[in-house]
Amino acid sequence: MKTKQMNNKKIKVIQSYPVWQELTQIWLYNLVHYLPDTIESHIVCERTKNLDQFWVPNIHALMDSPKWRYYWDKGLRKLKIRRHLQFLVDVAKRENATILHSHFGHLGWENLDAAKLAGLKHVVSFYGWEMTSLIKNEPHWRQRYQDMFNKVDLVLACEGPYMAQCIVDLGCPPEKVKVNRLSVISGEIAFKPREWYPGEPLKVLIAASFREKKGITYALEALGQFQERVPLEITLIGDANSEPRSQQEKQKIMAVIDKYKLQNKVRMLGYQPYPVFFEEAYKHHIFLSPSINASDGDTEAGIPYALVDMAATGMPIVSTKNCDIPSLILNGVRGLLAEERDVPGLITHLQWLVDNPEKWYDMVVAARDYVQGEYDAHIQGEKLAELYSQLT
Repeated sequence: MKTKQMNNKKIKVIQSYPVWQELTQIWLYNLVHYLPDTIESHIVCERTKNLDQFWVPNIHALMDSPKWRYYWDKGLRKLKIRRHLQFLVDVAKRENATILHSHFGHLGWENLDAAKLAGLKHVVSFYGWEMTSLIKNEPHWRQRYQDMFNKVDLVLACEGPYMAQCIVDLGCPPEKVKVNRLSVISGEIAFKPREWYPGEPLKVLIAASFREKKGITYALEALGQFQERVPLEITLIGDANSEPRSQQEKQKIMAVIDKYKLQNKVRMLGYQPYPVFFEEAYKHHIFLSPSINASDGDTEAGIPYALVDMAATGMPIVSTKNCDIPSLILNGVRGLLAEERDVPGLITHLQWLVDNPEKWYDMVVAARDYVQGEYDAHIQGEKLAELYSQLT
């Protein structure tokens, strides 16, 4: 048994991410909140948001420092005199931390010197876009990652074997790569198998940020063509951010709504807090989430987090054979999968669900059981704690 464990000392981990925390990143909150008591996390960020929903102990925000310190630290990074925040190094030393966990690959590279200066073991988690579209649009990141892989101690894929192999393909030694899945609190998610009866409206939920990789336009194309077969009520949760590509995607989404005259059938709720997302989910019959590899190189790389949530609630899922999605939604067993950009395939799956409502139950039970076994926050927290302990 390791000395730290014999002395009942907690392993102190710096969790590094610029903003704690966005509404769309409940998975990061779960990762930290559900670590076992053997781990003491310290959040080191530049600023905080939504603390009424995502408060945890030991949050250290640069924005709370004296103004001179804030602008000095940020200024040195902006001038490229150094990549990391000295604030992170100072917190790590003050708290006697032993591990730095950088969330997202590009932040791992920025934090290389911080880990060295503070004498920390370094763990880096990849989540998707930073290993796909970032590299396509800024190819120099491939060499940066090569340098990072040689220096860090552990690299985590947040979803499954597809993402893990993508990291290896970027040049990471296979022995450094482990899978630690995004998680849900499955025991706190009510399991309510959906039921639908012919003649009543089929209520379909779409929930995602407005980005090409989410395939929202294909979902709406399928529903636009399907509306003549079954009465539909569609809810769209999500919106565009300030990025031009996201604003362009919103225009494409609105164009499809106009094309099929879906205005009276689509409720657009914008971004919503996590509890509202679940409240809406239980009002719907089907979750439609046809992810694709985007033209700019952006991909899920792993699995859209909402799929795990919806599988846990007992809602039938129609998605695509994209990245790690098939590892969660086993086609025909735990949901239905079409090929990417395959509108007729999506329609075929929607028709199957309408024709076979008595078969929904076995499908959603299988999905719920899988989520409880593979994605539960407590289980994944224990696994991550074990990975941390192996580094100390």
